[in-house]
Amino acid sequence: MSDSLSSSVPVADTGRATAELASADGSGGKRPESPFARAGREILTGSWLITILAVVLGLVAGLILIILTNPEVQSAAGYFFARPGDTFVAIGDAIGGTFVSLFRGGIYDFTQGSFTAGIGSLFNTLNYATPLIAAGLGLAIGFRAGVFNIGGQGMVLIGGALAGWIGFAWNLPFPLHMIVAVLAALVGAGIWAAIVGVLKAYTGAHEVIVTIMLNYVAFYLVDYLLHTPVLRAPGSQNPQSPAESPSAILFPLLGNQFKQFNFGFVLVIVATIVAWWLLSRSSLGFRLRAVGENPRAARVAGIDVNRTFIIAMVISGVFVGLAGAYQVLGQNTSGFGNDFDSGVGVTAITVALLGRNKPGGVFAAGIAFGLLQAGGATLQAGQGVDIDIVQVMQAVIVLFIAAPPLVRAIFRLPDPARRRAVVGGAR
Repeated sequence: MSDSLSSSVPVADTGRATAELASADGSGGKRPESPFARAGREILTGSWLITILAVVLGLVAGLILIILTNPEVQSAAGYFFARPGDTFVAIGDAIGGTFVSLFRGGIYDFTQGSFTAGIGSLFNTLNYATPLIAAGLGLAIGFRAGVFNIGGQGMVLIGGALAGWIGFAWNLPFPLHMIVAVLAALVGAGIWAAIVGVLKAYTGAHEVIVTIMLNYVAFYLVDYLLHTPVLRAPGSQNPQSPAESPSAILFPLLGNQFKQFNFGFVLVIVATIVAWWLLSRSSLGFRLRAVGENPRAARVAGIDVNRTFIIAMVISGVFVGLAGAYQVLGQNTSGFGNDFDSGVGVTAITVALLGRNKPGGVFAAGIAFGLLQAGGATLQAGQGVDIDIVQVMQAVIVLFIAAPPLVRAIFRLPDPARRRAVVGGAR
């Protein structure tokens, strides 16, 4: 009997050790996770899936509003129990008409008589997207550095006003005139953003409050200058600037037939590449990301956090300034008023968040929002849909992006934080 007891002890110890090893590697005694299962888990817990699903939920919310406000659907719903098929047909027509209108207005209008006329819809999308991408890149860089910059409107106004003033007041040859005007916008917006960085670094002022206040300062400053000879067109009684000199305008890439597709889009592509290199491949980008992740740890590691805050704001302002230059040298070339920012500075916050503050993501998000804006006009004209519903779509997208647990709960996705906690506890 003693022999049997002694022989059973190693077996028990071996079983216990095996169970502990299985729990330590998080497998729970199961077979090791296959590469395909691991890839699937990474997709289900990744941030990009949350972004895509947030966009889907925003589109669903918009479609629901379109269906509820559609006159044909409302009419058919009045006799739903007598002929339910009519209601479903009307709903299908409303949904199909929505996507067709967005396609026609934002990608290709197949109702036009020629390919050249139809492809103009795509160039309209790129025209709307260009300033959103530029401003979104600037805000994303600030967000990655831990600076919540919501002063895009003020930076667009300051940068655009400087570029516009040089564009009509200076007499320089092409392309020097265009280059100087664009550089002035970058420098002006960068200096304007530096005010926020200095106040945050040396006085502890919160950048959200400071940027909001500077938005008002920039708006009323530009409005004042438009009522003076500095920016107002000679002989005009309206707060409107003179037309930009042809030598300062961002020239069309495909001729005057597609004026909306100009050199500004090339500049935005270059800006996206520069932002990617800055954040991913440069030592400055490493310091920006380190400060954004944990300022205290960055300070212990020898990084000058206050200086990094200022640099982040300056770089952010430079990119946003490109959006301001585009607004006056690429869109409002016949003269601009105090509203030439067109909400770019505010919408760029959504673009940066949708792009997960990554240059490639911001570029794609800017194109998507440009498509919504370009297609929204066709949607309103062709389907009688209120253009504000497009704004609702954008707002719902931001809502779900800001609440990943809600998206995971709706689609029953695994929580990566919970998995890490379980594995860490097992270890």
